[in-house]
Order: sequence, then C-alpha cells, then structure tokens
Amino acid sequence: MNLIEVTNKEQAKEFLQVPKILYKGDPNWVCPLDVEIEGIFNPESNICFQNGIANRWVLKNSEGKLIGRIAAFIDYNKVNLYEQPTGGAGFFECINDQDAADLLFNTAKEWLSSKGMKAMQAPINFGENYNYQGVLIEGFMQQAYSMPYNYPYYKELFENYGFKNYFGQCSFHKDLSEGFPDHLVKFAEYTESRPGYSFEHFKFRNIDKYVDDFVITYNTIWSAFHDGYIPLRHKEIRKIIEEARMVIEEEFIWFSYNKGKPTGLMVGFPDLNQILKKLKNGKLNLLNKLKLLFYKKRAVTRSRIFIFGILPEYQNTGILAALFYQLVKILAKKPRYKEIELSWVGDYNPRMLSIYDKIGCKLMKKHVTYLYHFDPNVLFKRFNNEFEGKLYR
Repeated sequence: MNLIEVTNKEQAKEFLQVPKILYKGDPNWVCPLDVEIEGIFNPESNICFQNGIANRWVLKNSEGKLIGRIAAFIDYNKVNLYEQPTGGAGFFECINDQDAADLLFNTAKEWLSSKGMKAMQAPINFGENYNYQGVLIEGFMQQAYSMPYNYPYYKELFENYGFKNYFGQCSFHKDLSEGFPDHLVKFAEYTESRPGYSFEHFKFRNIDKYVDDFVITYNTIWSAFHDGYIPLRHKEIRKIIEEARMVIEEEFIWFSYNKGKPTGLMVGFPDLNQILKKLKNGKLNLLNKLKLLFYKKRAVTRSRIFIFGILPEYQNTGILAALFYQLVKILAKKPRYKEIELSWVGDYNPRMLSIYDKIGCKLMKKHVTYLYHFDPNVLFKRFNNEFEGKLYR
C-alpha cells in the first residue's frame, strides 16, 4: 500500500475521488459538493485555520488504485477543553480492510502526536459539529445534507483499532402527516400569545439584523456550554448566508424574542441531499446550478433542523415548542414537504431526547463520535454534558 500526503491540486482531486469510487452503485450515498469539501481545507474560507492546522492523505493499493483517505486537524482553541490535548481526524473512507484502516489511523495519530496531541476524536469535522461528524451505526438510508453515510463495516474498523464510543448522535424524523398532540399545539400557541414574546423568520432584506441576532444568541448559548468557546463574528456568518442564498428558505430559520431581545433560534434547511442525489458528481458547474434551482421547488420533501438553541434563562418558558411550531405551520402551507429531520441530539441529552419523543418524532439514525487515547493506560471516560440543556445539540 502507498500512503500519499495531499500537497498539490491533483492529490486534492484524488482525495475527493475516493468516496466516489467506494460508494459507486450504492443508492444510499449522496456525493457532497466538491467545492464544499475543498472549502473545509482552504485557509481562506475556513476560519478554523486562523488558529489551527490540517493535513490530508490518500491511500493506494499496489496497483495504484485509490482505496482510502483520511484528514487530521488541530483547532488550538479546543485542544485543552479535554483532560488531554486532543486533536481530530475525519473524512475517513476505506475499503473493508483492517490493515488499510490501521495505516490511515496510525498516520493521523502520528501527525497529531508530532504536534503535541495525546488523543484524537474521530470522525469529526474541521469546523462546526453539525456537519460531517460521526460513524453511522444504525439507519443505513440516504442521509440528510451534511450528515455522513458509510458502510456498516466502518464501526468495526474504528473499534478494532481501539477507538471507543465517546458519545452517540441521534437523528429523529417527524412524519408531518401524523400531526402533533393537541396539548403541545395549545402549549405552543399559549407561548406565542404571552406578552412581550414574538417570533420572526429570517429575511434577506434585513440580513444584518438577523445575522446580529444569530451571532448574539448562538454565542450566548455556546459560551455557556464551555469556557473555551471562540465567538462567531458577524462577517463570518453573513458570508456563509450569502454563499448559501440559492438554497436558503427564509421561513425555515426562526428567532424568538422577549421585548425585542433574542432568546432562541432554530435553523432549518431544505434537505439538499435530495437534490445533490440528482447531480451525482459533486460538481457545481453552471448546469448543476440550474438543476439545483429547478429541483429545489420540486424534488425536496424533507427539511432538516440542525441548530436548535434557547438561552439558558428561557429554557422552561415553552419557547422551544413555539419555535418548532412556527416551522410546522410553514410546512403545512408547503404540501410537498412530508417530513422534518432533527439531527442531531447527543445521547447525553435526555431532556431533548424526551422532548422529541413527546412530539412524535421517531429515532431513525445513530452516529457515533469516537475517542482514542494514544496512551492505552489513560482511563477512558464517555462525554458527559455537564451543561445539559444550555445548548440543544
């Protein structure tokens, strides 16, 4: 086997090509956009490079055929949030061969170790955790946009190497045809009617206001979650929204307020994987851009909620139910939408798991984020969310 570090454009193309080869013919796999994956490893577009580093490798067999890939990265803002300095590995793909997988894992481990790391989480994203994180272990179906798909044998490749289950990621689906319990609808409507409470959806014509509200709310919630949080900035979020303008549904992004003060947010998107499945090759050329616009109004039947948060002091006020109800009312006016996916919530968050169960959501998929200590004598501890409920993730 021949392991190759990605150092030029041709090797970067090979990195993108690996999953296209491995999943060829698998109807469940959806090819992500090349430009999006490359953007994660571009210092000019990924803010994690401001205080972080990343590296990539591809693996070929003796015949020169691509059989695997892996990336490793360090976000120096986060390494000391753990008991040991911890880096990350991600975008792992591999044939069903433990030796090949071990070579990829060892490469990431050695690179991280050379930078002073003592452990690695995998597979994770070099960025926010609601994208490209976790090994799929249950629910081998077409995944929602930016949720990873893999073959069932990946679980064994990770665990045979020595990775341990750090936390589980649960994804729920809500069939809109089943409706919602009357008492929950009444509770949401009561919350809406409370004096001083208001709910607004995102509007591009007031983009700066809503970006400000997003940044204030998200930073407040996440900073309560851990001390090492690096706040998002207005210009970064505005750039992301502007770049996603073509696919954003304004009425899928909601904010709650109390006397004009932001108190919570819910961010949903049309499930773009239902469109990308039709584009097939991951290229965002002119033809595929036109297809994207065409299918957005015709092929998408599912919305994915991937950010859901309430300020700590408002968690028991019913705002969560009322925010969710805003989207439900919007989707009722868009009959082509049949389903909502809520992905993901950690298995360490019993409160949110209970809420999703009460509103009739069904657990459909599970992913796992693994942790590997380089020193086998270090005691392994599963993630325990000491701030459970401060961030609904």
